[in-house]
Amino acid sequence: MTNIQIQAVTTSQDREMFLDVPAMVYADDYNWVSPVRSDVTKKFEPSNPFFRYGKMQQFIAVNQGRKKPQAVGRIVAAVNQRLIEREGKNIGLFGFFECVRDLATAQSLFNAACQWLREQGMTRVRGPIDFSTHNNCLFLVDGFDSPPMVMMPYNPPYYPEFMEQDGWEKAKDAYAYDFPVNQSLAAKFEKAYRIACKSGITFRPLRTKGEGFEQDVNSLYDLFNRAFADNWSSTPRSQKEFLEEAKSLQSLVDPDVFPVAEDNGEMVGFWMGLPDYNIPLKHVGGKLNWLGILKFLWYRRQINQGRVIAMCSLPEYRKKMVPLALIYLGMQGGIKKGKPYKRAELSWVFEDNFPSRKLIEAAGGKVYKIYRIYEKSLT
Repeated sequence: MTNIQIQAVTTSQDREMFLDVPAMVYADDYNWVSPVRSDVTKKFEPSNPFFRYGKMQQFIAVNQGRKKPQAVGRIVAAVNQRLIEREGKNIGLFGFFECVRDLATAQSLFNAACQWLREQGMTRVRGPIDFSTHNNCLFLVDGFDSPPMVMMPYNPPYYPEFMEQDGWEKAKDAYAYDFPVNQSLAAKFEKAYRIACKSGITFRPLRTKGEGFEQDVNSLYDLFNRAFADNWSSTPRSQKEFLEEAKSLQSLVDPDVFPVAEDNGEMVGFWMGLPDYNIPLKHVGGKLNWLGILKFLWYRRQINQGRVIAMCSLPEYRKKMVPLALIYLGMQGGIKKGKPYKRAELSWVFEDNFPSRKLIEAAGGKVYKIYRIYEKSLT
């Protein structure tokens, strides 16, 4: 491509072209599930809490060799001040990357993002991360033969090739585990549940309505901050950010696959399962207008799998078998009479999170997709 121009997104027309890129890149990819366009748009609105502690610049690669200019690639460079403060290094981010299969175009986008980050005083860049790891992040590097589950990334196989050819280094890998639901758990998991109950731990489904929902979300927020405070490249969210995200998922939760553990009324652990809503979203085409909503509701009936987004227990409750008990309850909830789940995915888990990996693999989980975050020096 010889007529490609990299330009910063500054106008409403630029923003529309930015949003149009994925549909062109994945036009012939059966496994791709279009993100909801309005959700992506909101991430760049001033109301996004990210802009209280971060800044960013969008770029598009525009093919000027057509009667009507068309964006054939995009990228966002971002500075997350919370990440810089936490790591003590001037680390910038890139995210929202999409590009046609043309290395020169991809390199031009990377160069534009890196140059902007240098101008902000950054000395290293990490990605793909859409503002923070709480949002979409990671490139898929192995396991392209099936669609992504809900809230998981997906990309063409040539994206990792771009990264290697442009001199990026692996920062860290993450795994997605496949769980066949029809496979019986080892007896030790049910035994762990009974031990936990005898030690005074109580278990119940997450509440999804009214004041009970807000109370549970506040407890989840506290637990996330305590249990995942040291996660790599992670930054703390405000309680308001967490509540807003939870409310967006409230109507999608299946309480039977979202058990929580309590000790004297205090939440000490949870197993966060969610039906795979990518199955109906695949038919929506990124637009939740009245027709899209009707399609979503119709194809929602085809959901037959789920994703376990997170599993958590405070360290002091591991001896009381809470983690194994939560696995047992989560899997039992998925196979209850009338439940549609045939398989589950637990994702994502960093490669060096050995305690979690040991538990997951003991429960029968097998790695079936591998994801990667990359880094590069800017000096």
